[in-house]
Amino acid sequence: MDHAETYLKDLQHALAVLDLDQIKKARQALSEARAEGKQVFVCGNGGSASTASHLATDLGKGASQASAEAFKVMSLTDNIAWITALANDMSYEHVFVEQLRNFAQKGDVLLAISASGNSPNVIKAVEFAKERGLTTLGWTGFDGGRLALLVDLPIVVDSHHMGRVEDVHIVLMHLVCYYFMES
Repeated sequence: MDHAETYLKDLQHALAVLDLDQIKKARQALSEARAEGKQVFVCGNGGSASTASHLATDLGKGASQASAEAFKVMSLTDNIAWITALANDMSYEHVFVEQLRNFAQKGDVLLAISASGNSPNVIKAVEFAKERGLTTLGWTGFDGGRLALLVDLPIVVDSHHMGRVEDVHIVLMHLVCYYFMES
């Protein structure tokens, strides 16, 4: 079988076995946060940082314009000056926690994205969020890692391939955002 055929076959499998109930629960958690005027934070590293930024953009613009209620959403990956100051002066493991310390309130939502589920800065952010009383959602892959065990609502992509996990995370992002845009 050709590489492209194999890649797409494996991606189709990962999509076909997604837990749709967990996706509905994630949308519900975000819907409740919006209705209650709560903040939604998103974070991740590398490709997951890009997905977090994209998610914040789509929730903040498209999903908010489609409703009388706007999402209060912030990607913790987007302020590079703050991130590098925190990484330099403290540690990279604290770049998300320290931002949450400034803004997070009980009842807010943290959506943490980590393909491996073991990114130390993402894990620390979830631990901090739970201490603060935030609802925690996690998008991961592989075996779910620590992230799947820590969050209130995990969605684990059934793949051990970084590219396919990231592909499915983009689909999850659109499944969530377009739900709000098209409802």
